Amino acid sequence: MKLTVEQLARMLDLSAVRADVDLAEVHRLAEAARQYHCVAAFVLPCHLPALRALLADAPDVGVGGVVGFPSGAHSTAIKVAEAREQLTAGAGELDMVINVGMLRSGRDAYVANDIRAVVEVAGSVPVKVILEAHHLNDSEIVRGSQLAVRSGAAFVKTGTGWAPTGATLHNVRLIKSAVGNAAQVKAAGGVRDLQTVVELMRSGATRFGVGLTSGLQILAECAAHNDGVEV
Repeated sequence: MKLTVEQLARMLDLSAVRADVDLAEVHRLAEAARQYHCVAAFVLPCHLPALRALLADAPDVGVGGVVGFPSGAHSTAIKVAEAREQLTAGAGELDMVINVGMLRSGRDAYVANDIRAVVEVAGSVPVKVILEAHHLNDSEIVRGSQLAVRSGAAFVKTGTGWAPTGATLHNVRLIKSAVGNAAQVKAAGGVRDLQTVVELMRSGATRFGVGLTSGLQILAECAAHNDGVEV
């Protein structure tokens, strides 16, 4: 298939979720998401009301919030409260960080209940579960992916972007093999050019989390191919 810039934009979650993001960057994020008609834009919780207001006239661009970000070690009660607050503020998608330490400790029931509590509060709003795969071995990635699916996740996501790696071909293939068609795969953490996007798509990713700067570069790369990019 040929991937056009319009199709690519509908697979990109543009994000500004670093600790140093200011309101000026939130404005730039909203402007870029509106210009390209990206599927969603994501910010840290304090910026969600501002982003929602900036995109009020762009109904085709979803507004996303993060839960338990970036460590995943918040208590379940705090994650639920955070999810409720962001839903009230207008979040149309939630990306929650799995409890990495509990997953590594073999506390599968805790991890599943943690995810399920947020999924239940979210209702019809899709929840993407972030594994932060950089800190996990292969068996933990598979187990975490399966727990996410069983707990109602719509997507399993590779990472927050705060760890050194995340969206490797190996990780995406591993997650895809674990979830099959029961959930989609979102690649985030190291997605910075069009070739990486294409390779990750071939490996099973259907959504991509990219920072504003990288996202604009990727979209510009794709737009330069008038006939689309072969995937």
